[in-house]
Amino acid sequence: MWNYHPALLARPVPRYTSYPTAAEFGDSVGHADMAIALDAIGAEERVSLYIHIPYCREICWYCGCNTGAANRTGRLAAYLDRLDEEIDLLVDRLGGRGRVGRIAFGGGSPNAIPTTAFASLVERVVTRLRCGDPVLSVEIDPRGFDAEWAAVLEATGTTRVSLGVQTFDPAIQAGIGRVQPGEDIERTVELLRRAGVSSINFDLMYGLPGQDEVSLAATLETALAIAPDRLAVFGYAHVPHMIPRQRRIDASALPDAAARFAQAAQAHETLTGAGYRAIGFDHFARPGDAIAQAVDDGTLRRNFQGFTEDPAEVLIGLGASSISAFPDRLLQNEKNTGRYHLAIGAGRFATSRGLLRTAEDRVRGSAITSILTSGAADLSDIPGFEGIRARLAPFEDEGLLDWQGRRVTLAGAALPYARAIAATLDAYRQEGHRFSSAV
Repeated sequence: MWNYHPALLARPVPRYTSYPTAAEFGDSVGHADMAIALDAIGAEERVSLYIHIPYCREICWYCGCNTGAANRTGRLAAYLDRLDEEIDLLVDRLGGRGRVGRIAFGGGSPNAIPTTAFASLVERVVTRLRCGDPVLSVEIDPRGFDAEWAAVLEATGTTRVSLGVQTFDPAIQAGIGRVQPGEDIERTVELLRRAGVSSINFDLMYGLPGQDEVSLAATLETALAIAPDRLAVFGYAHVPHMIPRQRRIDASALPDAAARFAQAAQAHETLTGAGYRAIGFDHFARPGDAIAQAVDDGTLRRNFQGFTEDPAEVLIGLGASSISAFPDRLLQNEKNTGRYHLAIGAGRFATSRGLLRTAEDRVRGSAITSILTSGAADLSDIPGFEGIRARLAPFEDEGLLDWQGRRVTLAGAALPYARAIAATLDAYRQEGHRFSSAV
């Protein structure tokens, strides 16, 4: 059982899908920075692609993604045309260099676009870039998913799908603006299995309005009965000052911090008790899954998709708001689709925000990732060690970590505190940054 130490979780912290985090991004980067990064990719270097579809058939109130309503056919078609042009820019810049091992389609909801458009998009990527036999993954909204979509996933060779489930409780679904009967989830999974999708992930949430341990238990039980290969269990982050659509959610019905902690512990205990392997602090997978194997091999990593076994050091983001990660820089495309159109239409990469990573950034980032993926890190090369150790003293006092020289190792009970522990290494954290709750 996890012990609750509220003082150690009082400070909101980032999720650390990158370091530095997006909160540190500035507008001093642009087209030239992306061009330089692409020019540095080696002929045989392994790279991954992320392709962003910023549209959904329905907009969920809790969602913090960059997405809009897919209610105008012309707008969708125009965006996909620009995406094609961005692919052309990438292809021309790479000049045949780089080998694409993974392609992830996210959003929004990729299945908000027509199946024919998705098939064409996949074909354009795999035929114009050096892809070989890449792993294809797609985020899917079960609402509106049908046999036609299952067929196109099978035809494109998609083997991994992530479903936005969140909760099976009808009342809570209504409270977050995402009504989807459990039968729809079951039908979607059946279609995906028949289509040859070998890895299905459920995204679930705790800390939702009106949610308690009874309703969460029911959701977990239903999810286990459907038997996905992976699950990600996220704490809902209520930040209406940043995401206006969240103002539709009844904040007075949200569980308090202690209840959120209990729900996170409940999910961990239930899923690990059912045979799933805990991956980091919020992912779970069957023992034979590739991401579970990465834990055993010590090759688990973290990127903008969360915990991953993807070994590529370069992730190239395509589409509005997508982020590209290179060893020495993080570059984000323009979020506004209109300005994204203007940049790509002018023959320029749409990079508008980001940063160049210093040598110290890379050392600190490596240690933060190590804490989150393996529960240990050598802090010998990080400046200001004594200050870090002082900030970690409260965690040490509670028996949540141990030291061997300058190597810190987290205890098993420290899992829910991993992000808070990692934040002590973050040189950019200042009062005033507003992040989600650490649990």
